[in-house]
Amino acid sequence: MKPLAALIAVSAGLYAADATLPDKALDLKSSIRGNYIEARTADVYTGPCFAMSEINLTGDLGIFGWQVEHGSFDGVRLDGLSVVGVLHASATLGDTTTTAYPVKSVIIVDQKATLEQRLALQKFAVRMAGGLLNDVVSVVAQPIAFEVENNNIHSRNASLTAGTVAAIKTRALTTGDQICHNETTWYPPLTEVDHAMPAYTETNLFHGEGLNTTWNYSGKRGSFVGTFHLDE
Repeated sequence: MKPLAALIAVSAGLYAADATLPDKALDLKSSIRGNYIEARTADVYTGPCFAMSEINLTGDLGIFGWQVEHGSFDGVRLDGLSVVGVLHASATLGDTTTTAYPVKSVIIVDQKATLEQRLALQKFAVRMAGGLLNDVVSVVAQPIAFEVENNNIHSRNASLTAGTVAAIKTRALTTGDQICHNETTWYPPLTEVDHAMPAYTETNLFHGEGLNTTWNYSGKRGSFVGTFHLDE
């Protein structure tokens, strides 16, 4: 299903009961910023031997999420709202020696958003994902909680919970997480960010429908915590 068709078709069925729309913002341009988190099923901070051992064997599953601190997308205010993308790729995400496509995806929008805001959140996520959300098989609304310890992403202690469907929890990497002692940030984040730091994955789970799989991965050096902005 193509992105625009998916957004229209799924949203029409999911949100038909919501007839209340906020007033349109006068400025139809997009200016938005906030916090970002992701978790994969392969290490992103690792050494060459570990990375090579995982390629095409794992790392085809991932979750990424955006928390809007303030701003608007397509003229719709999204302050305080979040959106999550869940991915099932055909190969290891981020591997430059092969393609991860086709990639099936699920979008989770903030349950407290209005109809207009939910549609804007979907379009924003597709815009930020750089093609990874080009085949959206399902769009669902869930209560989303995005927390960063002491409002400081540099701590890398962060969590994202989307109802009972998806969750990420991270902490800072420590010397004890270094195994071969030549680790580096092997893969970049899956989306455009201002700043991101690799983090240790304590939770990476998806228990939803639409991707023909569910998972619960922990104990990986497979996350990023950072910030983003979009001005266009």
